Amino acid sequence: MEGRNQMDVMEYENLSGSENLSGEEQEVVEDQRPRKRYHRHTPQQIQELESFFQEIPHPDENQRLGLSRRLGLSSKQVKFWFQNRRTQMKTQVERHENLILRQERENLLAENSVMKEAITNPMCNNCGGPAIPGRVSMEEHQLRAENARLKDELNRMSYLTNKFLGRPLSSLATPLAVPRFNSGLGLSVGRNGLGGLSTPATTVPLGLDLGNGGLPTSPAMPMRMMGDDVQMERTVLIDLALAAMDELMKMAQEDTPLWFKSLDGEKDLLNLEEYARTFPACIGSKPAGYVTEATKETGVVIINNLALRETLMDANRWAEMFPSLVARAITLDTILSGTGGSRNGSLQVMHAEVQMLSPLVPVRALKFLRFCKQQGEGLWAVVDVSTEMNRSGTYSNPSLLCRKLPSGCVVQDLPNGYSKVTWVEHTEYDESVIDQLYRPLVNSGIGFGAHRWIATLQRQCECMAILMSTLLPNDDNSVPISPAGKRSMLKLAQRMTKNFCAGVCASTARKWDKLHIGALGDDVKIMSRKNVSDPGEPLGIVLSAATSIWMPISRQRLFNLLRDERMRSEWDILSSGGPMQEIVHIATGQGLGNCVSLFRPTALNFKENSMVILQEAWTDDSSSLIVYAPVDMPSLEMVMNGGDSAYVALLPSGFAILPADNSGNGSCDGNDGGGCMLTVALQILVNSIPTAKLTVESVETVNGLITCTVRKIKAAAIRVA
Repeated sequence: MEGRNQMDVMEYENLSGSENLSGEEQEVVEDQRPRKRYHRHTPQQIQELESFFQEIPHPDENQRLGLSRRLGLSSKQVKFWFQNRRTQMKTQVERHENLILRQERENLLAENSVMKEAITNPMCNNCGGPAIPGRVSMEEHQLRAENARLKDELNRMSYLTNKFLGRPLSSLATPLAVPRFNSGLGLSVGRNGLGGLSTPATTVPLGLDLGNGGLPTSPAMPMRMMGDDVQMERTVLIDLALAAMDELMKMAQEDTPLWFKSLDGEKDLLNLEEYARTFPACIGSKPAGYVTEATKETGVVIINNLALRETLMDANRWAEMFPSLVARAITLDTILSGTGGSRNGSLQVMHAEVQMLSPLVPVRALKFLRFCKQQGEGLWAVVDVSTEMNRSGTYSNPSLLCRKLPSGCVVQDLPNGYSKVTWVEHTEYDESVIDQLYRPLVNSGIGFGAHRWIATLQRQCECMAILMSTLLPNDDNSVPISPAGKRSMLKLAQRMTKNFCAGVCASTARKWDKLHIGALGDDVKIMSRKNVSDPGEPLGIVLSAATSIWMPISRQRLFNLLRDERMRSEWDILSSGGPMQEIVHIATGQGLGNCVSLFRPTALNFKENSMVILQEAWTDDSSSLIVYAPVDMPSLEMVMNGGDSAYVALLPSGFAILPADNSGNGSCDGNDGGGCMLTVALQILVNSIPTAKLTVESVETVNGLITCTVRKIKAAAIRVA
């Protein structure tokens, strides 16, 4: 103890002495002391830590130890980095929330000022000048505004009556009841026709699509109508969106009488009687030949609420998320942009072409409202509703053979960046344009139903998580490939799959010309296009041939057969009669067979022929897809080193597989029972000169090739069945 006290005294004297030194002496003493060393992480270490933080912001001790060993850091350094990063993230979130609240406060103050000014100085709706001198009451101001709105509706009704009934409103025997704006979908969706105009109970579908005979722009009709683009009067669109959102929230509830389980307990079926009682304003007679398709599905997805709703409200990102379902999507107009910089209250008019990968099912062209609204803490909903019906209950545009009743998804935040998604799909469509082979599949929801949207979303989010992660899984590849090269390969495969889907159906995503040659028959659909500038495919005339057949083998067994490189010679002319060797394998999901691969034909001398086959294969709970394209190995070397893949020319071919029952009429429960529906599609360059003329011989050659391919696949399937 005495020695300890002496040491303390000496330390105190040393400290005291240093304090009594002059400035120059003090600096000398400080320079002699060892300075604290600060460790700066390398950019590679920061990138790895950031990537891990995006997935797991609170790593446990084992995860921290793994990171420290991999990055060459101590466990404390990793721990402190995550603590600092969480604090920084919390500060950024709080700063963003404060900014949003400040903006909302300013907006409310501005609205309050405008309302006070309107109450103090009311304006005449006819002349634009002061209504009366002095102040007026709030009740009187509201009555004047209501009166002006009713006059506007009366003018509109007069015009519609004169147009459709051939006589003015005043000549009607019974006065017409002028409707008020309400939240009933019958007002805007147009499920009730105008056949009962003289009946006061009739709901009039305002904002009709009148085609070329749009409403005049005279002072008597000041409202803005935009015909073909389905841009109706602003108030009616907002009213329609609110009513659709209310219906979606009721349809998405659990344990609601609107749905009942199928006999096998696997599917939710819409109770049409309960639906008619719950939404009486929405029920009207469907056009002849139209049927109802209604499905609901719930699933957990590895994507957070914010990212999902941003994807749904952006047309391009939405199409990229669902490449096998959405052929094309654009935003026609933005009615409301949302509040506080968020998507809350955002309302858009959109056009989309939704496809089922078969030439026997026409593309569904839709024009609809998409409305996003927050429903609670961590709970959001996005609803779609079509606006393409006219006064007679049929479509104003004959090419639009489907309408979307309130459909969409309700998204609930879950921990660790996951979301619980409840998806509802409710449509009415013309069944006569669909081939008999596919009608049960479409009607049961296998083609366009909620189950397929959820399954596609789950698989795409899983693939995106792998694509964005810097910790790509290690695969056994005979050809070395860097992490950056893997990401470039995945992007190239995504473009290949997108181009394949665009070549199966006659969507407007790409310019295809349908060919009608009687000798070919109806079982094979052939289209052509000329590429004169797109670097993503060879220049010249390209033919796309597609056909769909029923196969007496389960979907999973057919998928395994077609992706097996050892069986490739059974049906693929590119194999040159021998098996394929997989030289690159990049996993894109947890499912068996979900991967991007490079195959080399073993029957060819690789030194003399450097052609390889790029292939993407995936399967989920709803469907399976295999897409492949021949590529020169020198063209891929830059991509495999992380270079840009946009200039690699591809002509994809492949297969789309859906479950079906033994009769070939389609499996209503989506199981892989005893059969499946197979779509085979080939794209071939028939002439490298874009200005050349297409010959009948070229068409017959392509037709013979796809027919031969289908015959060989059938024979191989029978052997393995």
